[in-house]
Amino acid sequence: MDKTTNTERCDIKEEQDEAIILRPALKKKKRDETEECVNGNMEKPDENDEVIDLEESSDESAASSVDSIEEEMFLDGLDPLLDRFSDASDEDWYPESTPRKKKRSGLSSVSPSPAKSCRSGSPASAQRGKRKGRQSSASRSLPFSLSFSEQKWKNSDEPDVEPTQPRFRPKNTPGPQLISTATCSPLQYFELFFSKSVLQKLVEHTNAYGAMHLEGKKKPWENISIKDLKSFIALVIYMGLLKCFKLSDYWKKSDLYRLPYPAKIMTGKKFFSMCAGLHISDPKVDAENDKKRGTPEYDRLCKIKPLYQDIRDACRASFHPFQNISIDERMVASKARNGLKQYMKNKPTKWGYKLFVLADSLCAYTWDFFIYEGKVNLQEGKGISYDSVMILANERLLGSGYKLFVDNFYTSPKLFRDLLRKKIWACGTVRANRIGHSKAQAPRGNIRWFREDDLLFVEWKDKRDVLMCSTFHKAFNGDSIKRNVKGAEGVWAIQDFPVPPAVLDYNKHMGGVDLSDALIGYYTVLHKTKKWYRSFFYHFVDIAVVNAFILHQQMAKMNNQKPLSQKAFREALVAELAGTGPLYASAQERPVPATGSHLPKYLNGDSTFGRRKCKICRLKTPIMCATCEVHLCFVPKRDCYSKWHELTDESDTE
Repeated sequence: MDKTTNTERCDIKEEQDEAIILRPALKKKKRDETEECVNGNMEKPDENDEVIDLEESSDESAASSVDSIEEEMFLDGLDPLLDRFSDASDEDWYPESTPRKKKRSGLSSVSPSPAKSCRSGSPASAQRGKRKGRQSSASRSLPFSLSFSEQKWKNSDEPDVEPTQPRFRPKNTPGPQLISTATCSPLQYFELFFSKSVLQKLVEHTNAYGAMHLEGKKKPWENISIKDLKSFIALVIYMGLLKCFKLSDYWKKSDLYRLPYPAKIMTGKKFFSMCAGLHISDPKVDAENDKKRGTPEYDRLCKIKPLYQDIRDACRASFHPFQNISIDERMVASKARNGLKQYMKNKPTKWGYKLFVLADSLCAYTWDFFIYEGKVNLQEGKGISYDSVMILANERLLGSGYKLFVDNFYTSPKLFRDLLRKKIWACGTVRANRIGHSKAQAPRGNIRWFREDDLLFVEWKDKRDVLMCSTFHKAFNGDSIKRNVKGAEGVWAIQDFPVPPAVLDYNKHMGGVDLSDALIGYYTVLHKTKKWYRSFFYHFVDIAVVNAFILHQQMAKMNNQKPLSQKAFREALVAELAGTGPLYASAQERPVPATGSHLPKYLNGDSTFGRRKCKICRLKTPIMCATCEVHLCFVPKRDCYSKWHELTDESDTE
């Protein structure tokens, strides 16, 4: 028995030695066949043959542990030319907000068999193997079949057929959804978003939360009223107009910080008490939701859900967008320890809560938005860039024929084609690695393009390469743009360069969300708080104030009136909320009766110097009434001087 066993062992060892000797030759032959397949010189080997190779080499893979190292070497190629294209995987078309390590699948197209090899080749041969694997992966992962071919690109001289333009059919008449002849005060515009029912819910939930947390304490909670809440919001907006480093500075009595207005509205003690007790949701509902923590039924936005839904509904109901709209992200600054917080290194606000916003491109009205809760709660499951657009660009609420503008985070062929089925046309920038873009040198103003079904892809050479994708643009229609260019002799001169229409429209209509963010940032009411849901309360106040201001602008434009500036609008809103000013602090102030004779006089010796705004028409004038000390126009076309004194005479008679 022992002899037989030794003989069998010798035979097995000889077979293994023979396999080890033959394996490098088989590996080299297989790699050569694969290289020819990648280069298009032969057909790809049949998958059945590869499965057979896998079965035959399974014993060999178990006999060697060095092979796993070699296969790792084939995965991680570093060729810069191929790296430019290999990043264009399917995940790039639906990128996640949180970066994660991507799994490379380049080996599967080169060597589907996981059989290991014990050949220890030189670094040069291993590098060649890595490049072959990466090249096959890049060819397979690009979204278009001819992305490597330069023949598909066409020059601007070649004619392009203009696609059918969208027929604009909005669900409602674009613009403010108000009576066109109505004259509303800033408070009335603001109450479209913070209505009496919304304020009443906030008061009830705040009182319930305050009573629950101060139960058994020496000083119990004092219930607040709607009037108190309005005064609180007035102070919050006022703090956006006049900045102090600490909230307590507004009530200091020192010479440096003596501000009489906050103390006139509310005591500092009551303000800080309301800050600590402010609550958006019902505490009982919060307690029930906390019991579901860790389960799919748990609602991460439960503590802001009532106001969150009310503000979204009010934004959609008070205004309907015009044809051009844009979608982009917005960050609400916060460093609180909360799972909703995101980090975006390329944004001015790097830490905070991310919102996806749809805004009107003409006036920057925030029409709809939603808070990003994480990729776990995505509805479509096709990536946040795809799902966010599909959630916001709702054709049932918007209508059809809209032109949507997005940046390269959202642009993908699948998204644009799906939007086109909903009769929403789209235009956006494209990342270079998604269309096989080559960084070859070309003169400034050079235009190349190609079409893939309904999609137009345009490459324009400016100071940087600009890549666009559109479903409603023509490649080139003769437009030009001026650029200041330094000549060969060092002299700067203005030159005209051809430009695709997609670039012009994108620059004109993409900034809706950015303009809305800028309007919020000028006088933002947001300040630090320990509770994450209060950060959202302050941001909802910002959205309501800015949208109310935009409605005021649009209504004034419809009635051929001069609108207030945002600063004047906020000042009037604060006075109305706090009950310290007139119901409508408009630009045309109410006349003040004056006694005695009225004589006009120039402000300065030179009539063109030191002019002031007229009290009635708000245009510049060098004349004032010496008795009333009011600046008034006194020219044949604008006799505001006589109108003013006629009004004062009527008030005296009354």
